Amino acid sequence: MLDRVSLSRLSGCLSRFEMARAYFVYLPKRLLLPNSAPRFGPPIELMTLRPAQLGGMQMKLRYSSGLLVLAGLWALTTTFPVAAQEKGTFKIVTQTPLSGDQSLAGEAIKLGAQLGIEDFGGQIAAAGYKVVLQAEDDQASPTTGVANANRIINDAQVIGVVGHYNSGVSIPASEVYAKVGLTMISPSSTNPTLTERESTKLVANRVSGRDDVQGPAAAKFAVKTLQVKRAYVINDKTAYGSGLADAFAKTLIEQGGQVVLATGVDQKETDFSTILNRARLDKPDLIFYGGTYPQGGLVIKQIREKGLSAKFLGGDGLDSADLQKIAGAENMIDIFFTTTSVPLSQLPAGKAFGEKYKAKFGRAPEGYSAYGYDAAHAILAALEAELKANAALPTRPAVAAQVRKVDFDGLTGHIAFNGKGDIKEAKYVVVTVAPSPSDNKVVSVELVAAPTN
Repeated sequence: MLDRVSLSRLSGCLSRFEMARAYFVYLPKRLLLPNSAPRFGPPIELMTLRPAQLGGMQMKLRYSSGLLVLAGLWALTTTFPVAAQEKGTFKIVTQTPLSGDQSLAGEAIKLGAQLGIEDFGGQIAAAGYKVVLQAEDDQASPTTGVANANRIINDAQVIGVVGHYNSGVSIPASEVYAKVGLTMISPSSTNPTLTERESTKLVANRVSGRDDVQGPAAAKFAVKTLQVKRAYVINDKTAYGSGLADAFAKTLIEQGGQVVLATGVDQKETDFSTILNRARLDKPDLIFYGGTYPQGGLVIKQIREKGLSAKFLGGDGLDSADLQKIAGAENMIDIFFTTTSVPLSQLPAGKAFGEKYKAKFGRAPEGYSAYGYDAAHAILAALEAELKANAALPTRPAVAAQVRKVDFDGLTGHIAFNGKGDIKEAKYVVVTVAPSPSDNKVVSVELVAAPTN
């Protein structure tokens, strides 16, 4: 029997699980199951219940072996108030490079999403669900990203993906998510193809801009502001790098400029002597690079080591504090990049976000940290809307549909998607690179609607 605490009082305080635990775990030491009871292993020595407070009272539980069985059955067949967290768990997955030379950018997106979940997961928790972040390392590799995606879709708790960093990974991985209607929001994948395919039109989204806007913006800046007439155009042969470089070259020519050389290099290449030795003879006004900061930093370094005075311009893949570390602070002369990631200094809530981020993680945010934050916020807003609209457990396709309906002022700007999954309006920024990342200067910020054709 229960000593001094009635079953009715206990049932009002404990969930079904806790009640069963009270009967089967908190038993007198040395009490074993009766010899007649079925055994699924050797006799177990059960622990003694220590004095525990419940409703301000001290109690001990004393049982006979017969009561153990009866009470256990009673506990498992009687309804008790269920704790809110027992409703279930939703997972938001980040898919970014967490190892390798692009890990700084990938980690920044992950941490931004983590902060977003902490800041905006409260309504989901109030509805009785737990929201957790699951970080996946796609290694900036299409093969790894797709393999991760195939595993992720088999976890029923996964309700949305923040990712990927690289367009070349986002595009094939989104085909996998589309099989099960799992929404993905990329903070940084700018290749237009991501949101232009019929096969993924219901699940693929981005909070960043597009290269068919960014590339032309870079070319117009080169011609009108930098007075470029002749340019080298280099890309890293990825979906992102080649797409951006092609968009730049096309507009440069339309603006009256000349592409003296257009070429691609393997993403892992580290020696650009062949191209740069030719540049010493051709003397281009500008070298444009479509790719990411690990390789872009090496290109800048070698340009200056060879004594070339050409200006250097790239896209948002260069937007990292590691650019100066790789290229050398002393080489940051006439270096520029365009980006769809607005610096925190240009955002109304940017300073507060940066301080909060640094206090929590011990480091400053990177370019796309804030976009990881807004991407996670958008998924949570969609999940919350679906929970309010329907009593049933939200399905992946239902949440994906709600993503297209979100409409809120986020950290990076207004968050609302068009029918393709592009953010309706994106900001495009031109930055002059300084020896220290904190001294980079914003040249211009332009708000442009997403292409509709």
